[in-house]
Amino acid sequence: MEAYNASEGFFAIQDDPQTDDMLLMLDYGIFYEFIPAEEAFSQNPTALNISEVELNKNYALVITTNSGLWRYMIGDTIMFTSLFPHKIKITGRTRHFINAFGEEVIVDNAENALKTACEKTNALVREYTAAPIYMDENARGAHEWLIEFERKPEDLEFFTQILDNALCSINSDYEAKRYKGITLGPPIVRSLNSGTFFMWMKERGKLGGQNKVPRLSNTREYIDQLLDLSKRCCNES
Repeated sequence: MEAYNASEGFFAIQDDPQTDDMLLMLDYGIFYEFIPAEEAFSQNPTALNISEVELNKNYALVITTNSGLWRYMIGDTIMFTSLFPHKIKITGRTRHFINAFGEEVIVDNAENALKTACEKTNALVREYTAAPIYMDENARGAHEWLIEFERKPEDLEFFTQILDNALCSINSDYEAKRYKGITLGPPIVRSLNSGTFFMWMKERGKLGGQNKVPRLSNTREYIDQLLDLSKRCCNES
């Protein structure tokens, strides 16, 4: 059974083995506020209480506890799947998203789209990260995906098409930006050699169970580091 807890508090438990959402614990000495994910780093974000939240919207979680923690943003984004009782799913991290063009792609979108692409191409993903390619006077914007496959698809182009279509069906904002390719071009998927992500995390001093590969970023910092590492490894070999 799933549980959602951290050093700051115990937040939710899976109370039904037939579903994968969790019951939010409202009587554990924690006062919750919910900031729409797109406002998480705004100067004056909207803060909603439990009576004001809506279904299927992403919120950054803010907590105040009876141990003295005051309006602390724990860094997770959640989505309500039920309001009576209040049940949630964890959808990602506040800093792990792509919204360079108003597409608002979150980790939950990426995970589900990759799952669909893998199922339809018999592929298996070990690690991945994605970031925007910014538009300029000569090119449209796009998303670039770096994927380390445990089992590669026979046709990477077909895998990319499925991934793109799945994201369109999951995320209406992404679909709108992809419409006729006016704002966003098709995604670019690059297959990295096995072990590339491990070497990258090692170089950054981020090995260990407490550190995870950032799945999405609104900047190209991580993806450019990985591309540089991949290029260096190819040159050395």
